[in-house]
Amino acid sequence: MTETTHQIRALYTASTVTVYQAYRPEIGLPAARDGRFPVDWRRDRMTWIKPSFLWMMYRSGWGTKEGQETILAVEILREGFEWALAHASLTHYERGLHSDRATWKRQLKQAAVRVQWDPERDLRLQPLPYRSLQLGLADDAVRRYADTWTVGIRDVTELAHEVHSRVREEDLDTARQLLPRECPYPDDDGLLDHLRRRPRPAATVSEAQNSPRSSR
Repeated sequence: MTETTHQIRALYTASTVTVYQAYRPEIGLPAARDGRFPVDWRRDRMTWIKPSFLWMMYRSGWGTKEGQETILAVEILREGFEWALAHASLTHYERGLHSDRATWKRQLKQAAVRVQWDPERDLRLQPLPYRSLQLGLADDAVRRYADTWTVGIRDVTELAHEVHSRVREEDLDTARQLLPRECPYPDDDGLLDHLRRRPRPAATVSEAQNSPRSSR
């Protein structure tokens, strides 16, 4: 797990970042209409948010899977998004990142936010050789997400269907132009250091000369 293969790519502004979710119309349509989640949206269960539009398309089958027919673009405060990252724990043990399995299990049990790194997808929803972030929010993080961080909700189901239609027609250039402009999310302050291992620095010339292999 390295910095180059695990990187957040998202549509963001100076103050907000857009994440995606898919719901049945009874939840998704009122949420988009009112700009907030309805009262029957459950705040007592984990909810997963995804900065990657195409990963959401993969997960929802372009908005065709049962219960995922309405695709929402949820614009949330960057300070909330970064709070979630800072309080997150990986869903799996990573040697070299966690000191031991017991420590990882304890951190995961206590965390209100969980992170999974899943293969990013191309326009045909085939896996790419780098990973996309998913954030699972529970407990206090869910309430913060719904009631404090969310500043706008848009229904992007028609966009999903339009992109899918272009892909089926093999008009990939047009499909690509329709996609949200996702860019690498800033990580200047080591925001993801506890969620991925950084690549080992390349050896210097002197180090290489003094290595056992070069001294044979």
